[in-house]
Amino acid sequence: MENEKSVSIGTVKTVFESKKGIAIQGYEGSFHQVAARNMYGKAVEVIPCATFRDLIRVASDKSASSGAIMAIENSIAGSILPNYNLLQKSSLKVVGEVYLSISQNLMVNPGVKLEDIREVHSHPMAILQCLEFLEKYNWKLIESDDTALSAKHVHQHKSKHIAAIASKLAAELFELDLIAPNIQTMKNNYTRFLVLQREKEAIQIADADKASIYFQTNHSKGILSKVLTLIADGDINLSKLQSMPIPGSNFKYGFYADLEFEKIAQFHEVMQSIEGLTNSVKIFGVYKKGKLVKG
Repeated sequence: MENEKSVSIGTVKTVFESKKGIAIQGYEGSFHQVAARNMYGKAVEVIPCATFRDLIRVASDKSASSGAIMAIENSIAGSILPNYNLLQKSSLKVVGEVYLSISQNLMVNPGVKLEDIREVHSHPMAILQCLEFLEKYNWKLIESDDTALSAKHVHQHKSKHIAAIASKLAAELFELDLIAPNIQTMKNNYTRFLVLQREKEAIQIADADKASIYFQTNHSKGILSKVLTLIADGDINLSKLQSMPIPGSNFKYGFYADLEFEKIAQFHEVMQSIEGLTNSVKIFGVYKKGKLVKG
């Protein structure tokens, strides 16, 4: 691109903050918003989207947003496979990532005590993550569409007998008390979020050391092994390899891969070396490896 610039990830933050908001899946107070704040600061404006499909649509619209933050995998639940397909069909580029430590918290209206609680509302995944704690009490567990929305409902209805499980940010936004913080059973629980920007506006990251790609092979015997060997020979760490069925094929597969390297030249050399063994190659983005931050 003629006007393409090479910048640091810190500059990317400034670029986003000076434009429209960032699309997130879920409501204000969701873990997507926590990830957005960690990436761009507390002042970042978020655009809540009901579904990931809506998120991709809003992020792709120049008049609606400056991009998006989208969850792609969880350390317990694994990859969010439909999101790979959404990314594949979009024209969005990955320009960064955030690893967010997921902290589930029991929250109530001010003054409510544990003995007052009769019901606990939250997303089914959050409830499952906290069952060891919840089973200590004889509470009715109510599944909802979103953790943050559950917190909002507790606040709006001023309930004295209903609690919600959500993020600390949700408690802050909806003026709820954290009556029991960090109640998730597995403490080592984190979600990886991708930072997305429209392809025409994507900024080259000067100190990039990671790339996300998709490729297909001709499925001949040993072909995938050859591709992986070339990646290893290029002194590149294959940190993730996810197979996905190719739509319309008879159980043939494409592969999503994350590659980590020290210098961008290594990545370009490896991409050239595997060119003859792959087809339908797509580079989702070249960016800086994310760090684990607290939720």
